Amino acid sequence: MEEERQSDNEGGARSGLQPVHHLTENDRSVWTPVLGLSDEQGELATLPAPRGTVFAQPEPAELIELTVIVPARNEQDCLAACLESLVSQSEKVFELGRDWELIVVDDHSTDRTAEIARSFVGVTLHPAEELEAGWTGKNNALWTAAKGARGRWLLFTDADTIHEPGNLLRALHEAARHKVGVLSYSPRQIVSGVWQRSLMPLVFCELALAYPPAKVSDPAARIAAANGQFLLIEREAYRRLGGHAMVSDKVLEDVELAFLAKRRHAGLRFRYAEDAVATRMYRTTSAMLEGWTKNLALLFNNCLALALWRAIDIFLLAVVPVLAAVFWNAHIFAHSAQWLVAGWVLALLWARNLFRFYARVAKSNFPFVDCALSPLGLPLFVWLLYRSWFQHRILKRVSWKGREYRA
Repeated sequence: MEEERQSDNEGGARSGLQPVHHLTENDRSVWTPVLGLSDEQGELATLPAPRGTVFAQPEPAELIELTVIVPARNEQDCLAACLESLVSQSEKVFELGRDWELIVVDDHSTDRTAEIARSFVGVTLHPAEELEAGWTGKNNALWTAAKGARGRWLLFTDADTIHEPGNLLRALHEAARHKVGVLSYSPRQIVSGVWQRSLMPLVFCELALAYPPAKVSDPAARIAAANGQFLLIEREAYRRLGGHAMVSDKVLEDVELAFLAKRRHAGLRFRYAEDAVATRMYRTTSAMLEGWTKNLALLFNNCLALALWRAIDIFLLAVVPVLAAVFWNAHIFAHSAQWLVAGWVLALLWARNLFRFYARVAKSNFPFVDCALSPLGLPLFVWLLYRSWFQHRILKRVSWKGREYRA
């Protein structure tokens, strides 16, 4: 994972934003930090975006506590469960429509997504704006809703998530307690089928090693990460980051926003949160292959090197025990102790690497059975790493949900 990105202004230039400027001594007299923002001298983004922003328009007469934004493109299979888990969090002290709002952005769906959203009382349905050049579909949908959001906090969450009771209020309290402007959760992953159960632990253990939550949450560490399945951002922090307009063409917009949060001292907290939210990222094997092809080369800069190491794991776990058995059989026929010793050396090497492999996969936070199946997913993981590298670096294009994006 590279620890530095190119200039923060690249996304702004593509979306018509003005470049970021640094505060001067005169500016410091009017600089007022808000909850979750550092009181250190930072950067301000001026945002006269041609498409309009919440910050270029008058603020609402009265802000509410939270705006939840759910982008949805052909999500009829999962949207109802997501909205049920969100709507059910309305209570007397945190009432939907009074204290918080729930917005579903229909990203030009061709199924029953809009119909399902309309069936929930208290849910506001917005059609996404027309997709312009330089924007991904998800960023366009999120930006559509963010421009009219009335919340002091904005929660961007995917349509395939299921939220635990009380999750929204607890998240707001957690962000306030840790004094951060950006709070992101890595959800518990729901998987099914052999390929998902064997591949997903491999991917998520590598993510846990590349993006240790403790380092991500450390203001002094330069590493940054976030998960767009649950991304809570303070309104003023969102303004300072430039919103999704600053990452309009980024496929991994969540990680890009996390880097901006670190650079602009917005305060970032990231953790695994099985207690708060769960998600089923992919409902079919083909969707899983397309999704990780889109993401792996962006998540791991050393994509080919990682593929090589996992290929070595295949050799150590699958070939070494076969060689050990061959040496033992050679001992029987040749009556030589050397073959026996060689076989035991290989067997011990295999056992050591098996322990090392499972200790690594355990960091994925997946159940024991899924981790036990993970060696079966190694060939597929190696192939996906190469395929993602090839599409990003050679073909320079990726596809997702019926759209093609320039990598």
